[in-house]
Amino acid sequence: MKVFVYSMRNFDELPDFERFCDKYQVEWAYTNETPCMDNLDKAAGFDVVNIITTVIDRKMIDRWHEMGIKCIATRTIGYDHIDYGYAKSLGMGVIHITYSPSSVADYTIMMMLMGCRKVKYIMECAAVQDYTLNGKLGIELSNCTVGIIGTGKIGKTVIDHLKGFGCRILAYDICENDAVKKMAEYVSLAQIFAQCDIISLHVPATEDNYHMIDTEAITKMKQGVMVINCARGSLIDTSALIAGIESGKIGFAGLDVIEQESGLYYFNRMGEPLNNPQLAVLRSYANVLVMPHTAFYTDEAVANMVENSILCAIDYMEGQDTPFEVK
Repeated sequence: MKVFVYSMRNFDELPDFERFCDKYQVEWAYTNETPCMDNLDKAAGFDVVNIITTVIDRKMIDRWHEMGIKCIATRTIGYDHIDYGYAKSLGMGVIHITYSPSSVADYTIMMMLMGCRKVKYIMECAAVQDYTLNGKLGIELSNCTVGIIGTGKIGKTVIDHLKGFGCRILAYDICENDAVKKMAEYVSLAQIFAQCDIISLHVPATEDNYHMIDTEAITKMKQGVMVINCARGSLIDTSALIAGIESGKIGFAGLDVIEQESGLYYFNRMGEPLNNPQLAVLRSYANVLVMPHTAFYTDEAVANMVENSILCAIDYMEGQDTPFEVK
């Protein structure tokens, strides 16, 4: 199998690609550039292209298909940045991966704790030497009811790690997990909205899940609710979120992902207009923490992403069943 890797990060991914391509005897080459129409020909002669989060549209897929590319492998859990339906219609495979769920789970809980203790506001005040206590009174996580929407690997791990904090945990998923039932109580989505002090999202970006947190959902939530999103930006209607923050309905938002983040995160945009006014609004609030899609970013997770993107591509090219082929 021959793999061409785009968006290579020399400072963390390159050693892992060198190690795992050698281990699995994969012929490979790479570029630090993100895929675009001007550099797709770099993958000529390869079987698989390996990407991260760049939007892959029909024109790009057509070009790779003409070149004989058989599979698009994304070293991410999500694959909504690829027009996978179109790729599949041309007979091309699309695969995604899994990685250590503890990376995102622990980051999620960190955001919960920062929201409970108003850490962003405390740090902003401390930066200008305001050491007063006014407006900084926190709450304890153990006294909260936490709602986890989505109980796949990451959601389940969040629940498992939350157990030690002593909080009440409610869960919602269209497919209930027996192991989760031992740690949390499955309830309806309406009950999550009505009863939870903290709501955390761990579902994929599907058509059904688009803007699952919208004005109607926020209206049903408790006053001062905390909303955490370390999954995908499209799960939340940003305009509705901003309105909820302005009204006081939402007491804290911890966002590792936002809408229209493609082309923004993982690039140095210092001094540039970002063309994302909603991001500027969100960043202005003392009770909103916006992080640049880094919940996944641990040494173990990066190694997992590289290795699994190679292994899943090998399985696909050899005609083996893999649960990570996008059907």
